[in-house]
Amino acid sequence: MRNKPAVIGLFFILLSVFIALLGYQITPDFTPDANDQILQITNKSPGFTVQMLKRAKNKNVEQTNFFSKMLFGHENPDEMIPINSYHFEETEIIYEEYTGENSGTQKKLPVADVAYPLSVKQPEIATDGNSLTFYDFNEQKITIGISELQQKIEKENIVSKTYHLGTDKFGRDIFSRLIIGVRVSLSVGIVAVFISIFIGILVGAAAGFFRGWVDEVCMWFINVVWSIPTLLLVFAITLALGRGFWQIFIAVGLTMWVEAARIIRGQVLSLREMLYIEAARSLGYSNIRIIGLHILPNVLGPLMVVAAANFASAILIEAGLSFLGIGVQPPTPSWGGMLSENYGYIIGANPFLAIIPGLAIMLMVLAFNVVGNGLRDALDVRTSLGNE
Repeated sequence: MRNKPAVIGLFFILLSVFIALLGYQITPDFTPDANDQILQITNKSPGFTVQMLKRAKNKNVEQTNFFSKMLFGHENPDEMIPINSYHFEETEIIYEEYTGENSGTQKKLPVADVAYPLSVKQPEIATDGNSLTFYDFNEQKITIGISELQQKIEKENIVSKTYHLGTDKFGRDIFSRLIIGVRVSLSVGIVAVFISIFIGILVGAAAGFFRGWVDEVCMWFINVVWSIPTLLLVFAITLALGRGFWQIFIAVGLTMWVEAARIIRGQVLSLREMLYIEAARSLGYSNIRIIGLHILPNVLGPLMVVAAANFASAILIEAGLSFLGIGVQPPTPSWGGMLSENYGYIIGANPFLAIIPGLAIMLMVLAFNVVGNGLRDALDVRTSLGNE
């Protein structure tokens, strides 16, 4: 707690985890992968606001529960049409579609087609004085007054939408994609750290405890893997496993176990000579029990520091792979992929398209690095005694 940067970094990580868990429940664009494309509003600056006409899709959009939406999102039941202005003429709404220019194209739609998903089998709309009669998508007959329908549209179907971080070249909400991208960064870190620590413990503990030829073989294998550039090894594993969400996570994890193995080996080499380990041997405990119950709990400190560093490295490697086009594939939002899509704008009129995901990567990696440094200082007995 004395290390303020580490506390701030931990708060940032916990906030990111909270955002990732809520997911689509807090994103303005709740469609799967935050991929609701509105091509009329591409490359807009942060804070861009536009009036939207929500036109009900003539299809049955399945309703989802709270947790399903939170995890996977759901399809938008409405078609979003950006408009400059609108007015009603009897049974139709006349609107000027937003095109980025001072004036757009005049278009019109039946008011019933805007407010309700119409039947495919019986799309006709009958007018009877001041009322309309039609069938919705579920073949339910609806009779409603024209003025009431107009009021319903003004209240529910005309909305003002603000894009707090702007839009990308496909007209997607950058803020929503940035939030969903948190899941990718945290997921790759968790999977990579789990794989790297698991393999590192197996190899490092075996090398340090048994020594002899086991140590020589393990160290030879560690040195071989250590000598291969990380990105080159990731490329090879990715090509072998194929491109995909989990394949990338596994490939990153399989390249990061060497550091954990070397540190665990060094710790086990020193701990195996301690008196309590000699006592455990004299009591006839098995090697697996000695390693699992008496040695590994005493290397958790250095292991946590390595895990924090590996977490940061995994996020950076995944972002680099996505930037090169061999990481998480579109339309799944990845911060590296967002940076790759928009880096050409960094010297143009819309540099924020690349700056925002780049800044997110930097802050997440920095947070894990400062937390790792804080753990190292907190778990170092000599440092703790010096502070006291």
